Amino acid sequence: MIYKYIKTQEAMELHIIHEEKYQQFTAKIGDDEAELAYALPEEGVIDFTHTYVPENARGKGIVTQLIEAGLAYAQQQHLKVKASCPAVTKYLKSHPQP
Repeated sequence: MIYKYIKTQEAMELHIIHEEKYQQFTAKIGDDEAELAYALPEEGVIDFTHTYVPENARGKGIVTQLIEAGLAYAQQQHLKVKASCPAVTKYLKSHPQP
């Protein structure tokens, strides 16, 4: 399922796919994949556990787009967000959620 299509001036054009079976959001970057993984530790809670962006694609806003897709999903599903991943924690500090 294609979850979100994003294109911004500073970021690469991505198709972000939510792979519920694997509990991750992914984006194809050339022959590699970027990902935001999560866990559902208890009912009503999503924990974003880690991100990965291939080295040659870092610094292009990809991780931000993955996090925003994950947070949009959490909001749509009315899930409380937990951030075990340092990148997600950093994002949330500078982008408080409602």
